[in-house]
Amino acid sequence: QVQLVESGGGLVQAGGSLRLSCVASGLTFSSYGMGWFRQAPGKEREFVAAIRSSGSITYYADSVKGRFTISRDNAKNTVYLQMNSLKPEDTAVYYCAARYRTVTGPMTNGNAMQHWGKGTLVTVSS
Repeated sequence: QVQLVESGGGLVQAGGSLRLSCVASGLTFSSYGMGWFRQAPGKEREFVAAIRSSGSITYYADSVKGRFTISRDNAKNTVYLQMNSLKPEDTAVYYCAARYRTVTGPMTNGNAMQHWGKGTLVTVSS
């Protein structure tokens, strides 16, 4: 069955960096668009970044644009989120998500995703 496993979360000071990884199995990775979403305690899930199956088009939330970079390595079935210049408001559980390339709807909408990981916690201290 499909599995998405995130890693790389932890505690970091404001201004620091982290790189999150998500390893996918049970699917043809190159045929899936991938995304990162996050949820802080007491708040709704929000979109962070997404990358199309081709890897040539990316999308970012305004709040992370210029600081975060999403990328993928199809040979490793892995999508990454490089997070730089971290702020306390970035503190959240970060989730990896996947959808087949022909699925309709914007990738920025979590409801358009078909598969989800269990998340990894990122805590940014000030």
